Amino acid sequence: MRLELTAENKTPEFQHSKIPIAVMKRIVLLHVICLFFIKGYTQSAGASLPALNRVISEAAIYDKAKQHEIDSLQLLVQLSPPDNDLRKRYHLYAALFEAYKVYKFDSAYSYARKMNELAVTLQDKALLMDTRLKLSFTLLSSGMYKETADALAGMDAAQLADSNKANYYALMARFYYDLGDYNKDTVYTPRYAVIAGHYIDSALTFWAKDSYDYMYFSGLKALKAGHNEVAQPYFQSLLERKNLTLHELAVAASTWSVFYTNGNDIDKAIELLVMAAIADIKTSTKETSATFILANLLYKKNDVKNASVCIEQAIAESTFYGARQRKVQVSAILPLIEAEKISIVESQKSILLRYAVTVTLLLLLVIGLGVIIYKQVKRLKSAQRVISAAHEKEQAINRQLAETNDKLSDANKIKEQYIGYFFNINAAFYEKIEKFKKSVDKKISDRKLDDIRQLTNAINLKNEKEELLKQFDHAFLKLFPNFITTFNSLFREEDRIVLEDHELMNTDLRIFALIRMGIHDTDKIAHILQYSVNTINTYKTRVKNKSVVVNEEFEKKIMEIKAV
Repeated sequence: MRLELTAENKTPEFQHSKIPIAVMKRIVLLHVICLFFIKGYTQSAGASLPALNRVISEAAIYDKAKQHEIDSLQLLVQLSPPDNDLRKRYHLYAALFEAYKVYKFDSAYSYARKMNELAVTLQDKALLMDTRLKLSFTLLSSGMYKETADALAGMDAAQLADSNKANYYALMARFYYDLGDYNKDTVYTPRYAVIAGHYIDSALTFWAKDSYDYMYFSGLKALKAGHNEVAQPYFQSLLERKNLTLHELAVAASTWSVFYTNGNDIDKAIELLVMAAIADIKTSTKETSATFILANLLYKKNDVKNASVCIEQAIAESTFYGARQRKVQVSAILPLIEAEKISIVESQKSILLRYAVTVTLLLLLVIGLGVIIYKQVKRLKSAQRVISAAHEKEQAINRQLAETNDKLSDANKIKEQYIGYFFNINAAFYEKIEKFKKSVDKKISDRKLDDIRQLTNAINLKNEKEELLKQFDHAFLKLFPNFITTFNSLFREEDRIVLEDHELMNTDLRIFALIRMGIHDTDKIAHILQYSVNTINTYKTRVKNKSVVVNEEFEKKIMEIKAV
């Protein structure tokens, strides 16, 4: 759960410290630059996963601006004489603490310690209490609960300035809420929530009712108590405001996402967490849980790709800041996401293997067709030799020879047409296989497994088969332009084949077209058209039964159809 102290946590003495005009101008200019990055949010600012991915890729730009702010403050410290005006130095340390407190734990802690040393030297109780609060906030943010309890122990709110009382009560509330979230049991967690609620009640008395802090902590108390209907107006009102800083927006959005997570509206919870994560990255807030919780929800939705991006960002944030409890939380879900990524890779390999097998089978089919044509060519050459040897026989044999020559003429035309046709198909197919192999090899070398999936998904075997059949139709009808008309003449008017506008031939016509080409073996026809033998026999029987020609003569009539 995200919970921050109120932004107005600077001590009132800051306004009265005697800082040189030049130094004050630098501080004002620095804060104007920071406000440029933090203010100006609108709810329509692209809170989507693609927008988050883009902002994550630009995180270094925002961190560079944050570091520039810190470098400017550190320069002011270097320009300030070490023993001159300790109060001014205290407030410069306080400004550096504010810059570091949600950015880097060890640096924030270091400046809080330096502030404490100066407060002791100045013997200023107000500054000592302010420093103690800052130390406690830093320890709590890093997950050091025992150390936080020690730092807060014995603090008397009555001794605090009014400007810090609300900070103290809010910090105590966060301490007990965080303890409850850490324990997650049915005994202590409810008790801690009640104690935290009492501290929030005390803090509320110091804030204006229309202020961000009053609205946020009122909603938080109701949400933690399970009174969602009470919390909802507070958070909706906050998220509709146009003047929120990005940091205020991130805290409110990530806190309110719990309501939708518990209500099983995961999509709305993700939308709010994306909004919070974008705001955190733009403000270089590393003390955050938005990206971690978002990764968890995306993993539950099986969006492993985006979950992986978010968990990597969460690891980078927690490591940079030094939040101990966040590292433990991340280590619990990281192995699950990595295991799912490995599973997806294995699945992609399996899909690739299936496509490779399919392509291989298609290649074998083309080779099979080439073998059939080759055998036909050999048979035709053998027939030519027989006809040449019988040229001198009697007239009856001459008539038979003339008939054979006619068949040979048709066969030669088929040979010339289809040898070129199938060699073109083979060449085109081998070129496709070569391009596919090179693309897959390159993607595997580059480890672009998602691109391999896209590459394999682009293969449409159904379209390839349809294209192969369409090319067969074109080639066949070029050789036998009167085939369909002659074929239909063997049937009654109502039984004739009527093709669709986009069709050249249908399955009935293709079966008998292959027969006309001399392929009478049903097994070969079934193999070419990728049907079962029973299906081919069923087609043939059905067509013959409708014909006006007796079944035994039907294929003979088909063979009599002349080529051009």
